[in-house]
Amino acid sequence: MAKKISSLEDLGGFVFSTNKDFEFNNEQEQEETLSPGEQRLEAHLDKKNRGGKVATIIKGFSGNEDDLKALAKKLKTLCGVGGAAKDGEIIIQGNFRDKIMDFLTKEGYKVKRVGG
Repeated sequence: MAKKISSLEDLGGFVFSTNKDFEFNNEQEQEETLSPGEQRLEAHLDKKNRGGKVATIIKGFSGNEDDLKALAKKLKTLCGVGGAAKDGEIIIQGNFRDKIMDFLTKEGYKVKRVGG
């Protein structure tokens, strides 16, 4: 079954133009990372589509991809587990929500527990 396309973003950000004078600008602006005190993070627990296994998800990070990956690496090292940083979220394998919230609070982030 084909995937339904509901917006241009579903096409991967490509825009086609018939304008002969069109110049493609491939420069992407780096989003500036807010200081930890200005960040409003949410700590979620998720077990959907994971074969019954639990994952801790940190949402709401505002900043560039490199800083997101650096924070994810710190959290994975802290918990001693695997995980990923993608789409503005940090996914940590297992239920480490309290431990992560304590660490992020000590680092100066404002963290809110969301869900059960």
